Amino acid sequence: MNKDQCTCRIIHKEQVEAARKTALRGSEIEMLSQTFKALGDPSRLRILTALGKHEMCVCDLAALLTISESAVSHQLRLLRTIKLVKNRREGAVLYYSLDDTHVNDLIAIALEHIRE
Repeated sequence: MNKDQCTCRIIHKEQVEAARKTALRGSEIEMLSQTFKALGDPSRLRILTALGKHEMCVCDLAALLTISESAVSHQLRLLRTIKLVKNRREGAVLYYSLDDTHVNDLIAIALEHIRE
């Protein structure tokens, strides 16, 4: 027997089968995990909450967070990779905003939960 296998007996077989049928795919679990991991970092969360109110450039975000432009750029790159933020170019300046309203919704729901 594989040492990683569970040896306990199933008590509620119907519930286990129902949960198995509705379980998320591995790729969905991975993306969900990456999203929550991104939201778990204070700097990234501060960036996202700021972008939930206004479109901002790296310089302005750095001033708001009192961290370097390089650090902000690094965080924005990660957030863009997992589709939490998007950017648009105006001349030489990139402006960042939330990718869609779901990002604000995630933050609002979590905030409502902790304030209960």
